[in-house]
Amino acid sequence: MRRPQGGEEGKRCGQSICCAIIHVLIYLIFCSDLFKDETCLKCGAGWELHGGTCYNFSTGKSSWTESRRSCRDLGGDLVKIDSREEQMFLEEKLRGLMEEAEDKFWIGLTDSELEGRWLWVDGSPLNESLKFWCNNEPDNWKGINNQNPAGEDCVRMGERGGASDLKCWLDKSCDDPHKSICEKTAVSGQTSCVCG
Repeated sequence: MRRPQGGEEGKRCGQSICCAIIHVLIYLIFCSDLFKDETCLKCGAGWELHGGTCYNFSTGKSSWTESRRSCRDLGGDLVKIDSREEQMFLEEKLRGLMEEAEDKFWIGLTDSELEGRWLWVDGSPLNESLKFWCNNEPDNWKGINNQNPAGEDCVRMGERGGASDLKCWLDKSCDDPHKSICEKTAVSGQTSCVCG
């Protein structure tokens, strides 16, 4: 006499089929040559992959020059923002990292060589159609009673509550301590890496 499959036996049968499918998928992904020629981009520990670029959001505060040196020590440089999409990603990311209004991040933009001529760390000029200055910025403010005669030659970004139309760049004295954003190009890896 044959027992109908139901109750606990039916559940075990359904579970074992699911388990078998999962095991086959795991084998195909990790053990077979099916994806042998696949490559993907990867970043090292402490870096976040986005759009083919690796980003490191440093929470330690230092001057613009020290921040840049730290980025270089990690194999990158202060971030150069190349698109509206990249600005959107960074602006949104910083909202979650800022603890107070002045908790801003250095980026790789400066006019320290010639006032008003904004250059990225790679030497390229700021694209006039791709800039995200806050209202009335840059202002090269020299402080009350000219306490900062050198003015403001380095750029920081971030608005804790979010920025109107992504406009959250402010010039600031390069000596002031802030957090920073480093970037470097992602490297290609074989199937053992995690694609992101």
